[in-house]
Amino acid sequence: MTDLPPDLVRLRTLEMWLVLSLDRVRERIAELERREREQRVGEARRPPTPAFTVETGIGADRPPLYVHVGGCHMAGQRVHAVSRGAAAQAVADGVEACSHCRADTELGVA
Repeated sequence: MTDLPPDLVRLRTLEMWLVLSLDRVRERIAELERREREQRVGEARRPPTPAFTVETGIGADRPPLYVHVGGCHMAGQRVHAVSRGAAAQAVADGVEACSHCRADTELGVA
């Protein structure tokens, strides 16, 4: 006893359906593998997270508002990477350190 159709016409139809389905599965696998490769390449090319950033305000003069530890989730979109010395100088000059990442504590000036 078999679960396959008994006649050749239906077997050929089933074969065609399986071939088409297998092609779709293989295309999807290739697409996902391509995405994974692109993601790995993107991660490898991503620049390292800076140690400290300064968030600036809006406007022509763009005054510094906050000093953040690099990668702080509270940093806005207007951030610029700075050196440890520049971050410490900014805090010393009165730029507020982020209360979430505690950049001043990380700098040892709090």
